[in-house]
Amino acid sequence: MTLVEIAKGQNGYVSASQATAAGIPRRKLAEAVGKGELVQVERGLYALPETWEDPYLVAQYRFARGVFSDDAALFLHGMTDRAPFFLAMTFPRGYNATPAREAGIVCRTCADEVLELGLTELTTQHGNVVRAYDLERTLCDLVRGQGTVDSQVVTPAMQAYARSPERDVAKLVEYARRLGVERKIRTYLEVLL
Repeated sequence: MTLVEIAKGQNGYVSASQATAAGIPRRKLAEAVGKGELVQVERGLYALPETWEDPYLVAQYRFARGVFSDDAALFLHGMTDRAPFFLAMTFPRGYNATPAREAGIVCRTCADEVLELGLTELTTQHGNVVRAYDLERTLCDLVRGQGTVDSQVVTPAMQAYARSPERDVAKLVEYARRLGVERKIRTYLEVLL
């Protein structure tokens, strides 16, 4: 299998570790870039020249410990048509998020015991799979950080959630309790349900 074939099978992307796993020497990546078959998107991440850059995939690749959260996750869930100005990611406490901040990522941290609460995988608009929080966790995070996130995003998202047949109010309230926003979430639910 060639590097181009691997990339074609993955929405146009191939990483250096995937090349190594396929038994392709890493020098072949540099050769492919030199021939114009691939472009280097990030250190260790390459794409076919015609591939639209997926900012979610690039950020996930570069900051693998991060999880998309807040309005970035809300957008991935299709619960808002407003693409975020900046991607938001949540990292473990103690993680050095300086490089992520310098790359324009809005960085949040949370305690290790709730870091994986609601962790799931979502598909970006470019068809790539990234780590993000489920809808209930995303709503709790939005309410928790309401000083920084526009209420014009939170209220319509809560309204859409209340109308959704897939809503899981028990899960939402449980997450809210564990994240310390149960009172705020219950206030929204009392108005909307």
